[in-house]
Amino acid sequence: MSTALTALHVLDEVSKRQPVGVTAIADHLALPKSSAQRALKALEAAGWIRQAGGRSKGWVLTTKAIDVAQRVTADVGLRDAARDALIELRDATGESAHLTVREGRDVVIIDVVETVNATRIYIPLGTRSPLHATATGKVLLAYMDEPQRAKILAAGLTQLTGTTVTDVDQLEAEFRRIRVDGHCSVVRGELRDDIGSFAAPVFSRAGVILGAVSVFVPMYRVPDDGTEICRHLKAAATAISARL
Repeated sequence: MSTALTALHVLDEVSKRQPVGVTAIADHLALPKSSAQRALKALEAAGWIRQAGGRSKGWVLTTKAIDVAQRVTADVGLRDAARDALIELRDATGESAHLTVREGRDVVIIDVVETVNATRIYIPLGTRSPLHATATGKVLLAYMDEPQRAKILAAGLTQLTGTTVTDVDQLEAEFRRIRVDGHCSVVRGELRDDIGSFAAPVFSRAGVILGAVSVFVPMYRVPDDGTEICRHLKAAATAISARL
């Protein structure tokens, strides 16, 4: 059994039997006690488990497991709330519609409704892209707390194409425009030369940004005036926010 798989089995055992000691874990999983102990120490170092009430009273989960479960539940709820609106967005624009969330310095696609258009931009489920080079990422950055946004921007921005914006002052000007001009972000050729993208933010009832909806468009189909696509995006984002 690999080290990683052993650690996962040990974590599962702690979750089911906590507080539980190393001997009980080793016996139940048919592991050498030394292997179980190494897995426990690795999980402790990673913040997943802790010793309960002293070294003689076994191991229990930390709140990290709860935090992860809450994030998964939140994404599932967001996908459920967004599905009908994504279908309507796809039908209204003729382009594939995407639902995205932020993970660290990336934006991640968590749901897609594909267009039937023969000529399309295919961006599969689970794709990660830098925040600064996509319309969805710029929307998420625009509504992020300023200190958090400054930290991400200060970490360095990769020039992916000849038009990728990496100047922080220029990006901040774009973020202000997104916030002032009605929540729609438009990006032309910054992630890939052949792609344009449009996005609008999805908010919780408390006004906290949760994600963004977007469409990716082949550059030759990107309109000079993105007003119509933005109108459909904002309608979809508003509908999703209302369902949360």
